[in-house]
Amino acid sequence: MKVPTHPLTLMIAIYQRVIPAVHVHWNHWKTLAKNIPNLELRKQALMSLETKRFHCEGGAIYGVLAKNKCHLIIKFIVGYQTLCDYLDNLCDRSTSLDPQDFRALHESIFDALHPGAETRNYYRFRKEQEDGGYLNQLVKNCQDVLQEIPAYPKIASTLQELASYYCDLQVHKHVRVEERVPRLKRWFHLHENELPQMQWFEFSACAGSTLGIFSLVSYACNEGYSDGLTQRVKAGYFPWVQGLHILLDYLIDREEDRLGGDLNFCFYYKNIEKMRERLAHFLSKANKSVAQLPEPKFHLMINQALLGIYLADRKATEDEETQAIAKHLLRLGGCGAFFFFLNGRLMAKLRQVMLGGQGQPDPQKIFPPLEQKAASLKDSVLE
Repeated sequence: MKVPTHPLTLMIAIYQRVIPAVHVHWNHWKTLAKNIPNLELRKQALMSLETKRFHCEGGAIYGVLAKNKCHLIIKFIVGYQTLCDYLDNLCDRSTSLDPQDFRALHESIFDALHPGAETRNYYRFRKEQEDGGYLNQLVKNCQDVLQEIPAYPKIASTLQELASYYCDLQVHKHVRVEERVPRLKRWFHLHENELPQMQWFEFSACAGSTLGIFSLVSYACNEGYSDGLTQRVKAGYFPWVQGLHILLDYLIDREEDRLGGDLNFCFYYKNIEKMRERLAHFLSKANKSVAQLPEPKFHLMINQALLGIYLADRKATEDEETQAIAKHLLRLGGCGAFFFFLNGRLMAKLRQVMLGGQGQPDPQKIFPPLEQKAASLKDSVLE
């Protein structure tokens, strides 16, 4: 399998190879989640699967970097993302606000990235205990895949480092409301000297993405993986691509989070102009950082896809400020970003008329005319 270097071939690979493989593994975890004995744990497991399946579908795109081992890596990505999303639900909709509990839950992530590590009682600081082995099986799934990757020792410490950022963030942002920002600021100051110039809430966004881990694991499947590539991939994704990913997520959730009183890192920019400027800066830096990687065209497409997919969401149209930023970023992203934007809008409409999204339209029939129309539609849509 070749790594796609054009938006059209990437979309065909996604719909023909990636999405079907994702759904096989997603259905496996959903079946197990339905059998969780504890009502609350079962509820959160199923809710995370139902509402965040697109995380697995998006992350699994990195499987194409593993070429002939694409399906093996998709097994890892779906399991790891399902693990992260389940823990996020347990913390976000928690019966607990105890950071000790959140730390214990996220020990499962470190164990998942360490083949041979013994599982433990990750629920030991909360009243809900019996999950029928669901969390341990998620951990073991990831361990089993990593065990099959010969280059795993070359990426192990970097996987743990990126995971540590993610787990620290999950602890700090889910404690009592009045403790969250002070904890996040103190945490940022511990790392500030290691980072390019940014604000505490931008660092938090950079920590919240799993894309760097997916890219590392996918590359490590290939023959001839070198020690030097580990640091190149890490630098390619952290902080800029990961930050762009999560800031876009928070950008389109601003109105929803404002109404719900939830933490949103985009709220901390001093004004809308500064937010627009910094998002454009993250995009520029993300494009420069991935240019140093193998298959740079693929990684640039991922940046464009992040713009297109997030900004095609209906939530990006709910207020004029977000719409204005979306248009500005799509212009900066170029034709590739607009292609993914148009695809996102089209697929959303198709899902509405296909019985809740059942079935997959043939991308080879959809995307060639889509691409032909993209250039003529771009200016009118972005006016």
